[in-house]
Amino acid sequence: MTGREWGLRTSRSNMLAAGAGDPGIFKLWLDEEPDSPDAAMMWARVLTRAALRAFRSGMGEEVVGRAARLAAKAGWRAADLLPECPVPWVDKILLAQLPYPAHYLDPYARHRQMPWDELPGGREQGMPHLGPWPLLGEVAARHPGNRAGYHAMRQFFQRVRSPGAAMDFSCWLLMSEPPSPELWMLSVYALGDKFRKEHGEEGRAGTLRFWQTGTVGHHAVNAYDKWFAELPPTEYPWVSMADLSHLAHALVANGESQKAADVLRAMGPYVTAQPWKDVNTILGRSRNWEDWFLTVRASTLRRWPLKNTS
Repeated sequence: MTGREWGLRTSRSNMLAAGAGDPGIFKLWLDEEPDSPDAAMMWARVLTRAALRAFRSGMGEEVVGRAARLAAKAGWRAADLLPECPVPWVDKILLAQLPYPAHYLDPYARHRQMPWDELPGGREQGMPHLGPWPLLGEVAARHPGNRAGYHAMRQFFQRVRSPGAAMDFSCWLLMSEPPSPELWMLSVYALGDKFRKEHGEEGRAGTLRFWQTGTVGHHAVNAYDKWFAELPPTEYPWVSMADLSHLAHALVANGESQKAADVLRAMGPYVTAQPWKDVNTILGRSRNWEDWFLTVRASTLRRWPLKNTS
């Protein structure tokens, strides 16, 4: 699929799994080529998504358990076929959100230090939260700074622990230089998690103030300065649109409209639904989120037009 471009392999496989009209096509592929690392990896991705969907939609314990076992088994097979690939380990972190002991996802668990889910030296390093640290370690060993792996870890803390734990994880990682510049966005996503938790009721008063705080400004500007501002424009088409969309929203909402204009121009005519959709709903606005985004985009770019440097 992508050779040894692990970041591209991770993101592209996720898009393929999410956009597949009939996920069974990957099973047919695997049946035709049972020793294909690509087919095995894609089938594991599809099954991982199915297991998470079954759990979040409230399906019974038996259904969720069976889906989890199938996904884990497929992930082990994919890892065996291409041991250097980080994607099956990213899936394992995602599966750790399910209500089962996460160390069962780790074939090396019995050989690791105990307790399994405690980061070595974690309390001394300012990270007391328990989690699937060995699984993240396996991702990082194969692809340092793998975006999907660190976001999967943030999602684990957000869903299994609390949005506060997800924020702690993000800030802990950013205390020193993260292994990849795009990971400066982790805390912006974690703030979005916190917003949904604290202001999840539609039309709740005071929701706008959340985005106008110094905390949001600090993390949004940090992500802009230390990640986005360092990107050459030739790389914009390869940047995660979700990252750009979340950064643009945080900058606009915090009054950093000049920086937001730069990000909006990098986005071109595209946008992802989140965070705009959730924020629009929670604010209780009657118009749809696309219209709101287009209004914000037009107003910001009009206020801060691209300067002619010729």
